[in-house]
Amino acid sequence: MNQLKIFVELSRLNKPIGFMLLFWPCSWGLAYAYYFNQNLNLFIYYLILFFLGSVLMRSAGCIFNDIVDRDFDNKVERTKKRPITSGKITVKSSLFYVFILCFLAFLILIQFNNLTIMLGMGSMLLAFAYPFMKRITYWPQLFLGLTFNWGLIMAWTSINNEINVEIVILYMSAIFWTLGYDTIYGVQDMSEDEIIGLKSTSIKFKKNIKTFVTISYLITLFTLIFVFKNFLGVNIFSFLILMFFLSLLFQIMKFKKSNSKSCLEAFKFNNVSGFILFFAIITINF
Repeated sequence: MNQLKIFVELSRLNKPIGFMLLFWPCSWGLAYAYYFNQNLNLFIYYLILFFLGSVLMRSAGCIFNDIVDRDFDNKVERTKKRPITSGKITVKSSLFYVFILCFLAFLILIQFNNLTIMLGMGSMLLAFAYPFMKRITYWPQLFLGLTFNWGLIMAWTSINNEINVEIVILYMSAIFWTLGYDTIYGVQDMSEDEIIGLKSTSIKFKKNIKTFVTISYLITLFTLIFVFKNFLGVNIFSFLILMFFLSLLFQIMKFKKSNSKSCLEAFKFNNVSGFILFFAIITINF
């Protein structure tokens, strides 16, 4: 039972916001692909597969991140009690978990077409390179955006077996969404990260964080409107896009650089934002 508790803590299964933020872009890609395909059974089946894949890959990513960051985590108040850095589990055992989780994710991946499988294998390079980015660039959040939203393109190709300009623009929209919310998240560790030499957009734009997040979210909104401009009008879709925008605005107003709790609450609210956009894209099918 103790080992199970350690695994849950290690993989962050007790903090579902992480795998939900990985899943929502997948759901957007599937919902948009469904508009062109109209195969409801396939849509639901793939939605389940992408959800399971998101849980598995996010768990593997968290463990690998903790392995790479173990010497930094013990210097940060928020992370020093994590299982690896606190000695609850060895690096060797942790790597075994990573292997098992990736293998299970691979079993899900091979249910899709060849293009999607190739994209999925390529995403592994992004996923395992991400933990090193905070050491070499002030833009690890941008790299996370590239990585975390890759599933959006995979979801699209799983049904349509091609990549077009619209889905790439939607992918860009999701990247800036991640750039915004992860900058908010990074504020929590900003002062300690500066001391130990780690980099982030939170640190780079620390004097104008709200401005930077606002610009990121506006780019998200404008690119989103560009992709779905033909569906705008006096309808439920437009209302939900407005609600999505207001949810982002709420986050900007909510978080304060001097209050870590407000940053975490604003960050977690993106689960609501992700769901609203998923529901919005679903409505274009009716």
